[in-house]
Amino acid sequence: MRPAAASTGWTRPPLIATPWLRWGLYLGLLVYVIAAVSTLDVNWQRVLSGLANGWRILEGILAPDFTTRASDIWQGMEESLTMTLTSTVVGCLISIPIGLGAARNISPLPVYAVCRAIITVSRAFQEIIVAILFVAMFGFGPFAGFLTLSFATIGFMAKLLAEDIEDIKEEQAEAIRATGATWWQVINYGIQPQVMPRLIGLSFYRLDINFRESAVIGIVGAGGIGATLNTAMQRYDYDTAGAILIMIIVVVLAAEYLSSHLRTWVQ
Repeated sequence: MRPAAASTGWTRPPLIATPWLRWGLYLGLLVYVIAAVSTLDVNWQRVLSGLANGWRILEGILAPDFTTRASDIWQGMEESLTMTLTSTVVGCLISIPIGLGAARNISPLPVYAVCRAIITVSRAFQEIIVAILFVAMFGFGPFAGFLTLSFATIGFMAKLLAEDIEDIKEEQAEAIRATGATWWQVINYGIQPQVMPRLIGLSFYRLDINFRESAVIGIVGAGGIGATLNTAMQRYDYDTAGAILIMIIVVVLAAEYLSSHLRTWVQ
């Protein structure tokens, strides 16, 4: 009888083929992690007291109070919703020409370079850093938050719009050009139908992001529900903070539900 053939099942090769190099890297990584952890200065008494404080915060959040400071909560929510809607609309409108200019397949090189530079600057800074700058320039309040969210929306929307335009099916645009159409007609009939559904979906997605960011930038004085939440935490008013967090979650869930249905409808 012939001996049974050995199993020829496929085995995934290791990421690093050389055994001594692979295990040397693993050992070096382990030594680095141990050394990094050993440099941490942990105050265990502070950790224990922090756990007790965390439990008190959790108790307050689990028993939210919507009535004691209802006027402050609704004012902060109104500011956040106003900042979110206006900044999203303004940012999307400004991002459209910048996104068109940042698409290499339809824009000349000088325009492309300028628009890409604008996108890079807009995306280089986190919203909270921009909010600190605008608060220093224009003072506390929702106007600084509006400028911050508009600035962030421009870079976000323009970059994604430019990438969508660069990924279009060129046949449709070439067919429009072959009829002797102008540049604007090519944009309107050859490119706009291909990118508009995704642009609408991204606009609603950015609306959701802007509301959540409005809660963050409010902590540094840019208005909105974040400022109200920060004030409640500083007063140790944890039940009011719990009410604010619940309202933020409800609004975000409602915006996500609405945007998902609208994206399905437009696409």
